[in-house]
Amino acid sequence: MSSTATDAAPSTGLKAGRSAAAGDKVFSGLALAAGAVILLVLAFVAIFLVVESLPALAPSFFSTQDSINSADTIWQYVLPLMGGTIIAAIIALLLATPVAVGIALYISHYAPRKIATPVGYVIDLLAAIPSVVYGAWGMTVLASLMVPIYGWLDQYLGFIPFFAGDPSVTTTGRTIMTSGVVLAVMILPIITSLCREIFIQTPKLHEEAALALGATRWEMVKMTVFPFARAGIVSSVMLALGRALGETMAVTMVLSPGIFTWSLVTSGRHATIPSEIALNFPEAFGMRQSELIAAGLMLFIITLAVNMTARWIVSRHKEFSGAN
Repeated sequence: MSSTATDAAPSTGLKAGRSAAAGDKVFSGLALAAGAVILLVLAFVAIFLVVESLPALAPSFFSTQDSINSADTIWQYVLPLMGGTIIAAIIALLLATPVAVGIALYISHYAPRKIATPVGYVIDLLAAIPSVVYGAWGMTVLASLMVPIYGWLDQYLGFIPFFAGDPSVTTTGRTIMTSGVVLAVMILPIITSLCREIFIQTPKLHEEAALALGATRWEMVKMTVFPFARAGIVSSVMLALGRALGETMAVTMVLSPGIFTWSLVTSGRHATIPSEIALNFPEAFGMRQSELIAAGLMLFIITLAVNMTARWIVSRHKEFSGAN
């Protein structure tokens, strides 16, 4: 009896080991397939954008159709759109990042639990609001509220090109800065949620050691929390930047597209790539469609560059932390 039980135990363990090995192989294969699918989709998107935009980028070789943009002015059409897209995203980041990091720090290290929990829920709910709602709010409410601010900026800081503009034009408030404020509200929950989770993961022993050495709570945050969360903060900001660069409906509803200028307080003088595509693509055909796809290709390149830069910054931080 005992001999039979002894022989059965190794057999059962061997079968379990084989089953686990087979499961590992299946999971590894599925993970590899998922990664390959992502790369294939990215490659197909890039190929589609390049092929469809070639008639606009080199019309003398690929097409003879007429368009509102001639062969020598296609970049004059795309570059202002790129400028408007980047400016709106930068305004959103400059406004949202310090506020989001402050809220996340308050929730994770300063607020009592009975306050931190509902505030965290409210921040998370902001991410669930559709972008069209943000756009309607920015167009009907925020734009009018920003008019006095734009008038003050034009009056006292009009010597700076960013704040110069005709007051009779800026009265609508539908400017690139208003779009940036709307985008800042939209990306605020992204940065806040990610930073909050990273701040909470800071090793408690490090925090307690800093406090035991006589550091104040703010000094403890500077010495332990921020160094630990630096890579995560950068990742959350870059993720929010990607959202701001690709946002369509909110910006389309707020802006009145027009000629690009450096003034941030002038209505009807900016457009972003997503809003330009959304407004014109349904009725576009031929060369005009290729021009809009070329603009989309530029947005694809910008977004790819942003993500590659974020990965480089995070990897550099990990290498630096490992060396220390």
